[in-house]
Amino acid sequence: MQTDYLVIGSGIAGLTYAVKMANAKPNATVTVLTKTFSDETNTKYAQGGIAGVWDEMKDSFDKHIEDTLIAGDGLCNTDTVKIVVTEGPERIREIIDWGAQFDVDADGEYALGREGGHSEHRILHHKDVTGKEMERALLQKAASLPNIRILNHYFVLDPITQHHFGYLVTKSTPDITCYGVYVLNLETHAIETIQSNITLLATGGNGAVYRSTTNPAIATGDGVAMVYRAKGRIENMEFIQFHPTALYEAGLRGQSFLITEAVRGDGGILRNHKGEAFMERYDERKDLAPRDIVARAIDSEMKISGTEHVYLDCRHIPLEDFVHHFPNIYEKCKSIGIDVTQQMIPVAPAAHYSCGGIKTDEHGRTSIRNLYAAGECASTGLHGANRLASNSLLEAMVYAHRSAVHAIEQAEPVVPPAQIPDWDARGTSNPREMILITQSLKELQLLMSDYVGIVRNNVRLQRAMRRLDLLHEEIEELYRTAIVSPQLCELRNMITVGYLIVKSAQFRHESRGLHYNTDYPEKCNLAQNIVL
Repeated sequence: MQTDYLVIGSGIAGLTYAVKMANAKPNATVTVLTKTFSDETNTKYAQGGIAGVWDEMKDSFDKHIEDTLIAGDGLCNTDTVKIVVTEGPERIREIIDWGAQFDVDADGEYALGREGGHSEHRILHHKDVTGKEMERALLQKAASLPNIRILNHYFVLDPITQHHFGYLVTKSTPDITCYGVYVLNLETHAIETIQSNITLLATGGNGAVYRSTTNPAIATGDGVAMVYRAKGRIENMEFIQFHPTALYEAGLRGQSFLITEAVRGDGGILRNHKGEAFMERYDERKDLAPRDIVARAIDSEMKISGTEHVYLDCRHIPLEDFVHHFPNIYEKCKSIGIDVTQQMIPVAPAAHYSCGGIKTDEHGRTSIRNLYAAGECASTGLHGANRLASNSLLEAMVYAHRSAVHAIEQAEPVVPPAQIPDWDARGTSNPREMILITQSLKELQLLMSDYVGIVRNNVRLQRAMRRLDLLHEEIEELYRTAIVSPQLCELRNMITVGYLIVKSAQFRHESRGLHYNTDYPEKCNLAQNIVL
């Protein structure tokens, strides 16, 4: 298969880029690949909203920039923050023009919410399913453009670089170039080659490496792992954001239901098992402190009491207001027997967002030529050591736009040095026991949750690395001898991502933002990025 522009992932970053390219290049083909269905993305599960300076009488770019820099704890790229904050409102207006609907108040003005770390009300939202609404609008817009084709059930294995033509490629190789990708067609089980002039990775996050996450099961860090194998640059993987308030359901493993931060923005109060409002002991901003502080506070309260959760008290919020703002949350709580007017909601932190990822420049370019990245898989420098709430959807749209503009104006198509070779599957067979994969996955998620969670130390990281080394050795042997499957490839990618998180955490001899190491409880004077 051949295409002019290839997009891996159908979330907000991938679809925004695809629409931009298709509009600008009506005679070009834009192909979007997704490994499940086109609407099954991290975007779909984003609840709270999208941050942007909207009410210029009360808010300003300077305030949003300052809030972002404070949350990022000294590691944000200031130029990137300015780019995203100042260009963001235009991107929001764009998706509104494409059909996205955000809540309005009685006067017909956009109802702006406020979340932890924000000094003003600036969050546009659609009830408590903002991401789902934005995804709907983008899919509808993409469907209206005849030169966009979306292919479901295509699992990308690796980007095609000089390595596949027999050249030695290392991290110091100049001009590593992407010519397309190898993909596993999940319907035919055939491995296909897709050649592309320009490729964008918009593969989302990696929350599935943890036992409890707000991410869907597809969030396996595929893009980050692929770029690392291709000798591209990866940055700041130690900064994994744990959302403070995922719904606690005893015995649940995998995706947890998210209780958006906007509930606390509307007056929800965190309480421990004694019913005490505890956040005032940890931060003067109380329940609206940034997520890293709130998550560590909850973790501390759970350790002190020996419980597996704390509570979010919404009993004082009028039922009509709660149902209007959070209908999805209300129905979910009701379905498991929780009456939010009478009972507090049990919550606990869960892996939520990766602030690091594939290192990109201000145009979304990776260290590999003709390969761009946007969205959660990318590290643009916006989030630093901790993402400010509701900045992620904004960043995805801004950098999808910037990647498209650069690809249209400056990127030059490249010709492969020879005909792209077919995938070599000689000597492989079906794995005899699926338990080799499923058990390794459980081991990975357990060790990452126990050793590389909200609070870390050197011994835990050393133990995690030793176990990851063994898992890596076992899965690589299986990969060499087994016919590839999505389960095998996802596990391989997740082990790589786990390694990158641990290795980055070991290199950071300080506590900053989302990375808290009890052996290095203070910050270093010099804030540095960890690039692998």
